[in-house]
Amino acid sequence: MINYLDFKEAKCKNCYKCLKECPVKSIRIENNQARIISDKCILCGSCTLVCPQNAKYVHSSINKVKQLLNNEKVIASVAPSFISNFNISSFNSLNKALKTLGFVFGEETARGASLVSKKYQELLNKGEYKNLISSCCPSAVRLIELYYPDALKYLAPVDSPIIAHGKLLKQEYPDYKIVFIGPCIAKKRECDESGIIDAVLTFEELDEMFIENDIILEDEEDIDLVSYNKARFYPISRGIIKSFEEYNDKYVYIAVDGIDRCKEVLEEIDILENVFLEINTCRSSCVGGPCRINTNGKAITANSKVRKYVRDNTNKTTLNDLTINIDKQYSKIDINDNIPSEQDIQRILNMTNKYNKEDELNCGACGYDTCRQKAWAIYNGYADINMCLPYMRQRAESLSNEVMKSSPNGIVVIDDEYHLVEINDKAKEYLNIKNVKLGDSTIFEHFSDIDQLVNAIDNNSNLNNQLTYINDNKKYLDYSLTLMPEQNLFLMVIKDVTAKTNYDKQLEKIKSDTLALTDDVINKQMKVVQEIASLLGETTAETKSAIYNLKKTFKGDE
Repeated sequence: MINYLDFKEAKCKNCYKCLKECPVKSIRIENNQARIISDKCILCGSCTLVCPQNAKYVHSSINKVKQLLNNEKVIASVAPSFISNFNISSFNSLNKALKTLGFVFGEETARGASLVSKKYQELLNKGEYKNLISSCCPSAVRLIELYYPDALKYLAPVDSPIIAHGKLLKQEYPDYKIVFIGPCIAKKRECDESGIIDAVLTFEELDEMFIENDIILEDEEDIDLVSYNKARFYPISRGIIKSFEEYNDKYVYIAVDGIDRCKEVLEEIDILENVFLEINTCRSSCVGGPCRINTNGKAITANSKVRKYVRDNTNKTTLNDLTINIDKQYSKIDINDNIPSEQDIQRILNMTNKYNKEDELNCGACGYDTCRQKAWAIYNGYADINMCLPYMRQRAESLSNEVMKSSPNGIVVIDDEYHLVEINDKAKEYLNIKNVKLGDSTIFEHFSDIDQLVNAIDNNSNLNNQLTYINDNKKYLDYSLTLMPEQNLFLMVIKDVTAKTNYDKQLEKIKSDTLALTDDVINKQMKVVQEIASLLGETTAETKSAIYNLKKTFKGDE
């Protein structure tokens, strides 16, 4: 299966913005990375438009098109939204550039769109449909096939404009290859599945090829003798409706653009009656396509360019003189998801400390609309327990509180303005603190001899094994200060070393008293030794030296 759309692993991590935007939640999170679920994706491209890291990866057909151009005779079918993507005012300008790339020639897909509009009108005039939904947008069609199969009975059984145009071109030029060019990702899959179109380029890919070949589009007058008139309205909202030559008064004509509005109307389609629905998943219709070139203005500017282009060419109309079959039957596509039981859902909810309805916050931080929807995704392997932000925060806070509470050491968190941010009970005991107002109390209120401490905070540096004495409770404390740069905070760990310090002092006193006693004994013994030495005839100096060496050794013994 071709992955028409995916995300670059290097840039995408722990964001979920694409998942929030995805209208059908066809994104799974694996190892903290977003991945497209291809068989559930409608290729609307919504995720690519919101990605803050520009991590989208649209399957490129550039190499395939280059091979076709090198080995075959190739015709380009160009979506009518080209006029809002390139700084030109005529198709002739683009056609000239396409020929420079190696295309035999290019035609506007609007030629096929005109056949589709006529077919819609025929179906409406028969009056057999309670409601009729346009079939031009491949993302909308896929949305219905996958998620709203009950609406299939209203979907017009008609090919999309590109397939209709492809059939025309194949009939006229049976030995030529056809490449569609437009702003749509979903067209890549539609054309691959059709067997009519040989490759699809997005406007972004076409622009890349122009840049690679140093081709600059020059604005020229349109000398094309074949103009497709109102079908050029297709890329804007109500464009299909505006392309009709006549209207059946029995029906109301409504245009819906944007995936949320499409879902809304499909959910209510059975309630409606005698409505022709032009639906497009892209906001502002095709001029808002995910692979449009963004340097040429936004939706209003694009809409204006399309309208002007159609207006300037309204008097040049040549009807199609070929007859082709553009009937198409659409059918339900099954989704092979596992259906969790209510017990399964509740078990997964319990894993994130959600035991009753009030615990289900439905905050959407994970990208899913509800906690139950996320539980369903976890059951199918599309999501992870740890994607729940409130749960992870609660867990982190609980762990932090447990560490603070059970630590045998005093723990104090200090900000860069000397305020106490956090303090555990052990630290309060060590520092003899009865009341403290976190965020307001400062180190100056609870520490003495703090010059080194203040200096370390001012210089964003660490301190190790600093000894201080708390006079209020007669305690000796050893503390270390560690900078936490990401939080701009300092972590102080305090140990009670009173017993050890007192023991060391007592030991030092014993040593001192022992040495004094030793000196006294040595002096007395020296007199005795001298007397004995004189009696024995030994050298007093040698004896004295030996005894002093003994004394020196004793003093150096720890």
